[in-house]
Amino acid sequence: MDSFDWSQVSKIYKEGIETGMATFETIVPSYGKWDSAHLKNCRFVAVYNKQIAGWAALSTVSSRQVYRGVAEVSVYIGKSYRGLGMGKALMQHLILESEKEGFWTLQSGIFPMNTPSISLHEKVGFRKIGYRERVAQLHDVWIDNVLFERRSKVIGTE
Repeated sequence: MDSFDWSQVSKIYKEGIETGMATFETIVPSYGKWDSAHLKNCRFVAVYNKQIAGWAALSTVSSRQVYRGVAEVSVYIGKSYRGLGMGKALMQHLILESEKEGFWTLQSGIFPMNTPSISLHEKVGFRKIGYRERVAQLHDVWIDNVLFERRSKVIGTE
């Protein structure tokens, strides 16, 4: 995924924002801001009938060297493509490629009402590790976050 894809990717991101259950963001950032917040490797799009149907990307969780193998997942599927397996395919590819890049832990913070995302994460091997109560506000409403983690079975196992 690069700036060439941003027009379609940002539309899908906007759809996610508009659900009110995918992110605390309220506006789509510029490509430059989004690009600087996400790792250059491990960002992918799913294509269906020559259209970008969804995207997934990783961002760092810490600049500290000890956390170099830990990343946070973002995954968004366009509303016209939900329920077609795009999310699962993207996540499986993201997991495979993240392990090639040396990531041993992937994590996600998901709104509790976002049951499709919770289900997707569980299907690809994430497990619930915690719950952050009233972690932030969205439109003046406190929102909780369910924390999920996937430990690699090939990186960081020794």
